[in-house]
Amino acid sequence: MNKLLIISLIFLLILTTAFIKNSTKKIDDEIFTLKENLRSFNKELDKVKLEFNYLSSAEKLLEFQNLYFENELVQKDIKEIKIINNKLGND
Repeated sequence: MNKLLIISLIFLLILTTAFIKNSTKKIDDEIFTLKENLRSFNKELDKVKLEFNYLSSAEKLLEFQNLYFENELVQKDIKEIKIINNKLGND
């Protein structure tokens, strides 16, 4: 009787260990996938930040104006800018 109890306990421990190991393996795979996705999003974010910083600097905008538009762009006074609201539908 004592041997049967010990064998059942060992078998139960083996099954429990296998279940826990399988569960942690699945969790590790999910963590790895999420980290890879995060890494790709961070690369894309870095590219967008670089583009934004590069294109939003005043010096670069003036350089692009001189390079591509020459005399086509004119400076407007901020007071001349008006907001136009277009509403769709009948209110």
